[in-house]
Amino acid sequence: QVQPVQSGGGLVQAGGSLRLSCAASGRTFMHYAVGWFRQAPGQERIFVGAINWNGNNRYYADSLKGRFTISRDNAVNTVYLKMSSLNPEDTTVYYCAAGLLRPWSTTSLKDPDEYHYWGQGPQVTFSS
Repeated sequence: QVQPVQSGGGLVQAGGSLRLSCAASGRTFMHYAVGWFRQAPGQERIFVGAINWNGNNRYYADSLKGRFTISRDNAVNTVYLKMSSLNPEDTTVYYCAAGLLRPWSTTSLKDPDEYHYWGQGPQVTFSS
């Protein structure tokens, strides 16, 4: 059983940066790919990006490439989402999720149903 616990959400200003963390207990977390999604109220969950189990593969939504970066440190069972040049459209709830996702498929990465364990979703709020 893997239980991701998220941290790092909060207030951001125009052009600012924020890093979200997704940590999980247990040695098995290092065997899981981790995806990030975001979801506005009343809307479907949207794929942000994903990283495979050892960090050698990353894939991002086209609209977010260059601004969002995913990394992981398996020594501390943590995956990170670094967001930069933030704008009001980025204000929403962000979720991390773990899934086996093998083989690595860009189609599977984007499908929330491929992920088995979800974090609680910290809110990122834009401060005017």
